[in-house]
Amino acid sequence: MTPVRKTRTTRRTMTAGRAGLTGLLGAALALTLAAPARAGATPTASTTASGPAPAAAAPAPVPGAGWRLTPTGTDVRFRGLAAVDHRTAWAAGSRGTVLRTTDAGRSWRDVSPPGGEGLELRDVEALDARRAVVLAIGEGEASRLLRTEDGGATWTEAFRNTDPRAFYDCVTFLDRRHGLALSDPVDGRFRILSTRDGGRTWEVLPDSGMPAALPGEAGFAASGQCLVTADRGHGGDVWFATGGGATARVFHSADRGRTWTVTDSPVPGGDPARGVFGLAFRDREHGIAVGGDYRAGQPSPAAAAVTADGGRDWTPAGTPPPAYRSGVAWLPHSRTAVLAVGPTGTDLTRDGGRTWRTVDTGSYDTVDCAPDGGCWASGEKGRIARLARR
Repeated sequence: MTPVRKTRTTRRTMTAGRAGLTGLLGAALALTLAAPARAGATPTASTTASGPAPAAAAPAPVPGAGWRLTPTGTDVRFRGLAAVDHRTAWAAGSRGTVLRTTDAGRSWRDVSPPGGEGLELRDVEALDARRAVVLAIGEGEASRLLRTEDGGATWTEAFRNTDPRAFYDCVTFLDRRHGLALSDPVDGRFRILSTRDGGRTWEVLPDSGMPAALPGEAGFAASGQCLVTADRGHGGDVWFATGGGATARVFHSADRGRTWTVTDSPVPGGDPARGVFGLAFRDREHGIAVGGDYRAGQPSPAAAAVTADGGRDWTPAGTPPPAYRSGVAWLPHSRTAVLAVGPTGTDLTRDGGRTWRTVDTGSYDTVDCAPDGGCWASGEKGRIARLARR
């Protein structure tokens, strides 16, 4: 199953946390993930579950911490993920599936919207442990936003797209009231949907402040990270990433989506399968872009880039991830440690995105971390994992 770059039939963050013990946890996770392997160390759970990698390509096992697969009881693909804390997370996937855990993944409750089996859910944004918004993608009325206030016991359809030209890819929230959703270009410009009441109601914003899209340019609904904010509750900064055009680009708004600037990224474009698939910003200046070519076996020689000025300029990673990556997240309370995930593995950087190394070969599509140090990843075949000490 592809990440759905559009072909007209099937198209397609981390908050600031508390200091103290949680800060120490984040630093410890960064160090243990990046530590050299001990002789005879046991591979991580996700590596074992996905089958053995070729000996020459296998990364050094990670002592101390690693992905721990959790029992989901399903085989759907989860490209939408929201980490609330180390015990609570939401996942959204194919066949209209939404799962929620409140016990660190020991059990998952199916809280899928009734009658939503035909929906392709690609993003979920958790406002807290009980309130969440999920995005269904597709042309025309297939694109929808649904909201729950009671942990998924009941759902309300908050928005249904009625424009056959629009196709929504991602949704994000700047705080508990203000959120945005991104559609592919309509009449040559990307379309932005906005809420000011926590996702209860939505309106299409004027496109007068949106730069023109390139021919073939669109977003990727691969990980719920093509549209992101930085620290929630701190201003109106939001970014979105593109591919498919001659150049993969990153758009930035400092006023909650009213006006935008755009910058070329060094991640290769020029093909419907190539571009930037995921973004993560730890503050309004420092961000990471990941992507590549999602087709299996195709090279992705420049799969990551970094910015230190809010996206005005991007620098390619000196040692990028070895393959296409669709999801990315800063480790909690770290200024330099970031995880990137994709179908062929998980990579870690300890220097803010300049150099990466593979630490796990399990298949994941997206990754998210909570302020208290809880990090989660999800992907194909019902895979949801928690970053845990072993």
